Amino acid sequence: MNGPMAPIRDQSPAPLTELLGHGLRLRPWDAASGSDVETWLRGLRDPEFQRWNTPLRLVTDRRSAQESLLARAQSATEGTSMSFRIADARSDTALGHIGVNEIKYHLKVARVGYWVLPEARGQGVATRALLLAAHWALTELGLHRLELDHALGHDASCRIAERCGFAYEGTLRGAIFQEGRHDAFRDAHLHARLATDPEPAGP
Repeated sequence: MNGPMAPIRDQSPAPLTELLGHGLRLRPWDAASGSDVETWLRGLRDPEFQRWNTPLRLVTDRRSAQESLLARAQSATEGTSMSFRIADARSDTALGHIGVNEIKYHLKVARVGYWVLPEARGQGVATRALLLAAHWALTELGLHRLELDHALGHDASCRIAERCGFAYEGTLRGAIFQEGRHDAFRDAHLHARLATDPEPAGP
């Protein structure tokens, strides 16, 4: 007769609280905050963001930005996606966004994505935020694998991924939308980090 079964880990989502570290404060976006809605709109309308990312639902004005943030909040409630506003830890100045998305607790896997506002680029914001969010996801959420993909040619994202311990695993053919189109596709690089990988050095 077999021995007692090991207890199954509770797969309910962890509370979405703020994360502090590497000079940053990560907290949930607030769809009721005018400044959060404005920051979200500005980030998604930035030409550099649009060059490399084509969301399924485009954000073009304050109303669609608020709807987008409300959808993010609903996903957080359901535990399928956790979205954080990146800010400077001292001044609380908004710097960008990072999300732990498509969370599959039964497989212990999720995908990460991020963007940084134009005035905050060149300061290691994405690297620091990714280190912070990845550590949280691989420890507090109990995930085993985090995936990160980016459009082919986005060399900055490649460097950020590698600095944060996300090993390059290959090229995904026709995996993401072309710039500004939902009827054409482009290749993407796939990176991933496991909970068993060595912890990367801090920035």
